Amino acid sequence: MDPRETVALSVQAQRRLTILSHLLAGRISAEEAATALRLSERQVRRLLAAYAAEGPAGLQHGNAGRAPAHRTPDAQRERLVALATGPYAGVNHAHLADLLAEREGIRVPERTLRRLLADAGVHPVHTRRPPRHRSRRERMPRAGMLLQVDGSRHDWLEGRGPWLTLVGGIDDATGTVTGGAFRAQEDAAGYLVTFGQTATGFGLPMATYSDRHGIFWRDRRRPPTLAEQLTGQRSFTQVGRALHDAGITWIGARSPQAKGRVERLWGTLQDRLVSELRLAHAATLEEANVLLAAYLPRHNARFAVPAADPVPAWRPLPEGTGADALFCFHYPRRVARDATVSWSGGALALPRRRDGRSSGGLRGGRRRASRREPVGAPRGGALPTPGRSPWPRPPARAPSLSPQCGPARPAPTTPGRAGGTRAAHALATGARPSLAPLTAACPWTESLAAWTVKVTGRR
Repeated sequence: MDPRETVALSVQAQRRLTILSHLLAGRISAEEAATALRLSERQVRRLLAAYAAEGPAGLQHGNAGRAPAHRTPDAQRERLVALATGPYAGVNHAHLADLLAEREGIRVPERTLRRLLADAGVHPVHTRRPPRHRSRRERMPRAGMLLQVDGSRHDWLEGRGPWLTLVGGIDDATGTVTGGAFRAQEDAAGYLVTFGQTATGFGLPMATYSDRHGIFWRDRRRPPTLAEQLTGQRSFTQVGRALHDAGITWIGARSPQAKGRVERLWGTLQDRLVSELRLAHAATLEEANVLLAAYLPRHNARFAVPAADPVPAWRPLPEGTGADALFCFHYPRRVARDATVSWSGGALALPRRRDGRSSGGLRGGRRRASRREPVGAPRGGALPTPGRSPWPRPPARAPSLSPQCGPARPAPTTPGRAGGTRAAHALATGARPSLAPLTAACPWTESLAAWTVKVTGRR
C-alpha cells in the first residue's frame, strides 16, 4: 500500500487506530487495549497483524464500501423520485407509500421511501411540531357507545372550487368513520345525512359527542318563548329532535380537545383526502361527495382498530322506520277539513291509503281538522317536484327547504281558512328560494311514509 494514499476511515476505525498506536508505543498493555476496544486479546492481535500488513485500511470493516444486497436499484430510486415530484407532488410520504402500492404496484416501506426521498432532496410536505403532553381519555370499550361528530371548514378543492365544509362522524371505540358529507356550510342537513348513514351502515349509537353548536341545542340561558311556557318544556332543534326520537344521548363538549378523536381525524383528512381530491380533479361539491363515498371504506380499512370488547353496542332502527324517515326535517302543519295541508302558499292533499281510498275524506278531514301533524321533509332540503311527487296535487311553486331554517316551530294560522298556514320558516339569507331536485340520498318517499303513519295510523 502506498503510504501517501489517503484512506477515509470510519469513526470506529479511527478509534482503533488511536488505541493501537498507544499499544505499539508501549503506553498501554494489550489487556488495557482489549478492554478499551471491547474485544478479546486475540482479536487485538489480529487487528495488529492487519494493521502491519495493510496499514490503516486493514482496520476498516470488511463490508466497507460495498453496496448492500437488498439496496433499492438505482432505476427504481429514480422512478420513485420522479413520481414523488410529478403526479404525486404534495402527497405526504406515508400516504404516498399507500398510493404507490395501490396504483403503481410498487411496494416500498414508508421508512425506506422517506430515506430515499431525503437523499434526493425531496423534503416532507408537512413539518410536525412535537406533541404536547395531554392526559387522553381511554377509548370506549365497545363500538357504538359514543359517536363523535363535527364539521371542518377547509379549502378541500384547493382553489378548483368553492370552500366546503365536511361534516362527519367517527366511532370512539374503533376510529371508524361511520358517515360524512360535504356541504356548502356547516348545517343541520349535513349532520342529519351523517346520522342517517351511520344508522344505515352500522346502527344507532348510544350517545353522540359534539361541540355546543346551535344546530344541536338551544341555549338554556335564553328566555323561554310563549309556547315553551305553555307546554312547560323547551323546544328542540331539528337535529336535537331527531336525536331525541332516536333515543341518542347528546353530550356537548366544552373544548376542542375534549373531542380529540374527530379533531385528529380532520388533520388526517385535510392531508390525505385533499390529495385524493386533487388526483381525481374534483372541482364541485357533487364530485367531492362521490369521491368521499369511495374513499371512506379505504380509510377505515387503513386506520380503524378493533374495539376492546368485540360485542358492538349499535342499536337497530325501530321496526318499520327507515333512517331517512327518522333523520329528516319535521315541520308542523294543520290538517284542513278537506284533508289537505298548506305548504308555501298552496295546499297539498293527503296521500291515498293502500286500498285506493283517500286517507282524508270529509269525515276524516273533519276528524283531523285543526290537528297539527308533522310533515317530514328530506334532509337534502328539496321539496317534492311535479312528476316525481307522491302528492295528488303538488304546489305550482315549491321552494326548497333550506337546512339553515333551524328548528321546527309552530306556524301561525288564520282561523276559518283551510290551508291558511304559512311556511314555518324562511331562508336565512332572505333570498327567494329556488326549486331543487330530489337527491338519491334523501328520497321524499321515506319521510312521507313515516309522516303518513303518524297521520293515518296505517302502515
